[in-house]
Amino acid sequence: MKISRRVPAWRVAAIVLGFLAASPFAAIAQQKTLPAEAAADPILRALQAELTRSKSQLKMDNVDSPFYIEYRVFDVEQFDASAAFGALRDYKLDSFFNAGQGISDILPLDNDELAIRHTVWLATDQAYKRASEAFSNKKAQLKQLNIEQPVDDFAKADPVISIGPLAKLDFDPAKFSKMLESATSVYRNDPQIQSVSANLNFTVLSEYFVNTEGTVTRHGSAHYQMALSASEQAPDGMRLERSPQFTAVRLDELPTPEEFQKDAVKLVADMKTLREAPVVDEEYRGPVLFSNDASTDMFFELIVPNVLGRRPAPGRPARTVGAFASSWKARVLPDFISVVDDPTLDTFSGHGLGGSYQVDDEGVPAAPISVVDKGILVNYLIGRVPIRDFPVSNGHGRASGSGNTAPAPGNLFFRASKTSTRGELKKQLLDECRTRGLKYGYYVDTLGPRLAPRMLYRVWTDDGHEELVRGAVFNELDIRALRSDLVAAGDDPLVSNRTGLPFMTIVSPSVLFDELEVKRADNTKEKLPDYPAPALAAGRN
Repeated sequence: MKISRRVPAWRVAAIVLGFLAASPFAAIAQQKTLPAEAAADPILRALQAELTRSKSQLKMDNVDSPFYIEYRVFDVEQFDASAAFGALRDYKLDSFFNAGQGISDILPLDNDELAIRHTVWLATDQAYKRASEAFSNKKAQLKQLNIEQPVDDFAKADPVISIGPLAKLDFDPAKFSKMLESATSVYRNDPQIQSVSANLNFTVLSEYFVNTEGTVTRHGSAHYQMALSASEQAPDGMRLERSPQFTAVRLDELPTPEEFQKDAVKLVADMKTLREAPVVDEEYRGPVLFSNDASTDMFFELIVPNVLGRRPAPGRPARTVGAFASSWKARVLPDFISVVDDPTLDTFSGHGLGGSYQVDDEGVPAAPISVVDKGILVNYLIGRVPIRDFPVSNGHGRASGSGNTAPAPGNLFFRASKTSTRGELKKQLLDECRTRGLKYGYYVDTLGPRLAPRMLYRVWTDDGHEELVRGAVFNELDIRALRSDLVAAGDDPLVSNRTGLPFMTIVSPSVLFDELEVKRADNTKEKLPDYPAPALAAGRN
């Protein structure tokens, strides 16, 4: 099979305008001198030229002029490849853009400045009309509301000049495509497995940002992901799935071909063991130990959405939205757990951090932010849309693929002031089980969607051996359990780079709960195939 380089590229521009009753651009900072590298960049030149023109000419009869304009461009190259049952499949490009505050539009892929300016001009005109209509609707809505503690709609920020290198894809596609083909050929190891696939997505992003405050930024980043996936059915019809992933910011952090092959062989072997494992058929309430891999997923689902400072709907008295809306200065985690978001760090324990940046996507410099201090919520992650008691951005306005911005983490660290080794955590688990008269506890190695355990083990108190089980779910694994039932943490923080825009990273150790409920999942069992899979040896029926 001939392997060719298939690298789709796309470039999207996001246009945002803001309206105020005050005079437009009244407090615009004087433009700083740009470095020579930035002044020579055709995209930055085109954006700045249109920004200057829009500031002076963007005005319709009976419509206010905007007080603020920003242009953001995502310049993206991607390589996608997928294989199943030992053969490559066609790549699929997910190119996404939609309208939000202002408008997003596709820009020309070449660097023709006039073509870029023409597209930005049309997008700006549409954004101006759309934003003006939204502003009028909002003023009409606010007249009907009694807002006791109004906050600004948009926070001021000092101008920033930050020009970094561009990002480029540079790799051998044939090497990685061959890795996928080879890895998925392991389906031959088990005739009962129903699906084995592997895929990769390599994305490099160069982001450009200019606004009428005088901010100009350009930064590049790279993100590489490889994933395996397998599915099958147990003899009772239960559907079983696993999908280990490897995400890095450098190619040399991905598995080697030999390591990826070993991971695929292990995946198929684990699926066979899982298929033959006993089903959880009892109601269990007791200690549960989460691996560092499982804890990163748990914290991502339960903590991240609730520490974002997001403006409630007009007229709502809450400070923000989410489960921690009224938890500022209250305890949300045990007193030995603190949480810090630090986008300024590039590495941790030798691993590249995907959520690193020096300036956020709204032109605000990044800085370490203490979110939870000894269990107490002390900060929300804020962009340039203020919330009550948080009038300015703390550098966490992050852009999605559409160009719209919202608060999001960079590198979120969960740190424990007291830690235990893996062996000590297991001993604590077993000691607590014996104290309660339980025959076993539970150890969670990996989680799936909705925090359902995919690799869950009974840990027997008599000799400490671990037994894989299937078909379980957690009951009441929620923020209350994090606050009240999390009792210990490991000394093994794991870097978990998350995919999708914006890129972010969770760093967390393993954790022990003294009490969680484990019960049988209410899964619908599917009918097994009516006849056997084809023979794996050539020439056989």
